[in-house]
Amino acid sequence: MIASASASAPSHADRAAKRDRVLDLLDRRGAASIVLRSHTALAWYLDGARTHVSLAGDPVLAVVVSRSGDELRMFANEADRLRSEELGDPGRTALTVTEVPWHEPLAPAGIAELEEADAAEGLRAARAGLLPAELDRYRALCREVAEALTDAATGARRSDTEREVAARLAGDLVARGIDPLVTLVAGRSRLAHRHPLPTAAPIGDRAMLVVCGRRHGLIANATRWVRWGASAIEADAERRILDVEAEFLDGTRVGGTIGAAFEEGIAAYGAAGFDAEEWRRHHQGGAAGYAGRDPRATAAVEDLVQARHAFAWNPTAPGAKVEDTVLVAASGVEALTVDPRWPTIEVAGRPRPIQLVRVGLG
Repeated sequence: MIASASASAPSHADRAAKRDRVLDLLDRRGAASIVLRSHTALAWYLDGARTHVSLAGDPVLAVVVSRSGDELRMFANEADRLRSEELGDPGRTALTVTEVPWHEPLAPAGIAELEEADAAEGLRAARAGLLPAELDRYRALCREVAEALTDAATGARRSDTEREVAARLAGDLVARGIDPLVTLVAGRSRLAHRHPLPTAAPIGDRAMLVVCGRRHGLIANATRWVRWGASAIEADAERRILDVEAEFLDGTRVGGTIGAAFEEGIAAYGAAGFDAEEWRRHHQGGAAGYAGRDPRATAAVEDLVQARHAFAWNPTAPGAKVEDTVLVAASGVEALTVDPRWPTIEVAGRPRPIQLVRVGLG
């Protein structure tokens, strides 16, 4: 395992740009203030601060954004740690800090004119175009998630249980300062499951590894396959699912809608030799960044694809799945979860991951 520092200096320029985006949202809504309550919105607005104690719990702080400044509300028992380790120097933004006793509401209803849920689509749009400092953080995170997957796949043995592989993978992520929000492993006996929580079953001669890893609030998503020996049937399905993914990627164009990209992608299943209704059996991914999917794509999503917008499409079929976190720009699509050690083939002009074939007892 390779340790990676989880600390990252805040960017005053990024913070100022994010505040301007929220103020612009308030102007468009004709509102004076908004309260940010979710991990997604808070980690974005506070430049990657860790807003949790329990991964399954609510944030321990909230922010009220108004034209006069930001009020940062935090539980008093968390205040010292948040100030010294998470929040950094807020820069020139007028900031009021309010410490709230742990047994009282952190940000009572009505504390701002708008609730976060009232402006969900506008806030997604504000988060979509990644700024320089957060993009640097995201590139590093995505690279390290890909490296951890490679290490787990190359270090696995057929006799290992799914839990043993997942434990090593999750431990590597934690050592790098990455929260393992999702760690899935399916061995040969459980490949029918699309979201395979690890069990005591041995992985056997083929396994799928899936990670959603979070650091600085950003989440990298990736899937990898490893097998021992060759299978022409499985290799064929793997190749065809990459053709489906290529249509999702080609359809994700700056200025277009996420819904339109989704429709282009799902139309490819039948053309690639899969059941044309396969897309109904598992979600297909969507925009990425400060949420696992921000939002999960359907044909009804009208959010616009922006420059420097992260995506993680997730086409799947029986025994086949591909998932990488990518960055969309006017010039095209760039894969971010990349480790040069992993085998690839070219699909639609892009290097795409294929299953890692192991030999020997492994």
